[in-house]
Amino acid sequence: MDHGIVTFLTDYGIAPVRLGRAVEERGFGSLFLTEHTHIPASRRTPYPVGAAEPQPLPRHYSHTFDPFTALAAIAAGTERIGLGTAVSLVSQHHPITLAKQAASVDVLSGGRFELGAGPGWNAEEMANHGVDPARPLARMLEHIAAVRTIWTEDEPEFHGEFVDFDPIWSWPKPARPLPVLIGGVGVKVLDRVLSHGDGWLPLPLYPIDFLRTRIMELRERAGRHVPVTLYGADPEKLAGYAEAGVDRVLFELEDHEDPADALRQLDRLAELAS
Repeated sequence: MDHGIVTFLTDYGIAPVRLGRAVEERGFGSLFLTEHTHIPASRRTPYPVGAAEPQPLPRHYSHTFDPFTALAAIAAGTERIGLGTAVSLVSQHHPITLAKQAASVDVLSGGRFELGAGPGWNAEEMANHGVDPARPLARMLEHIAAVRTIWTEDEPEFHGEFVDFDPIWSWPKPARPLPVLIGGVGVKVLDRVLSHGDGWLPLPLYPIDFLRTRIMELRERAGRHVPVTLYGADPEKLAGYAEAGVDRVLFELEDHEDPADALRQLDRLAELAS
């Protein structure tokens, strides 16, 4: 089982390239970044989602770097680690732009990029992007389909409910078939993985026995080994995750201001992973 890092990379924390090199030097296999273009000041959407007593939203949500820009910088400063989003809020991107961003990072990194995709959770954030908060999943799936068309065809066109464009030219294409990891843990998430994804990116919200059942179901339905990456894994449960069939765990690097704190966290996580 591989071990990686996921974090909200902020303008007040460790610098992107320094983080990438530190992750690589400590033997981790990958670095994934989160995404929020902004946080609406209204704060009408509760945090955590569905909470009976909403909590203040952590500061890092509104201070994150654009993940594609940051990952391009990290790619230039590293050689080995995989790079990805966990997750990009795909429903909030125009597919033509997203296809260009993701393919560019993949080419610049030598084929090390993976697109983790999710619909988002903040209704006002969606609305500010022109996304109907009642239908982010439908839009996300159509955007993924449009992006794949741009990646794989020399003169792609797409005509759907949310996306509509006549034939275009758009390069670069990804350096290799670029994996799309579908984030989420809902009842129908496996349907989305099977229809639009190359892998599953769940949160550790299931008991391990139930996670094992879900992974078995996913792979049986697919008729193949579908990679599973667990976001925010508990370092104390690695044996259970491996037994459940998880291929890669992402340890969360917690919010920090002092780069030395980030490095200490990485040292501790590397020791636990070993």
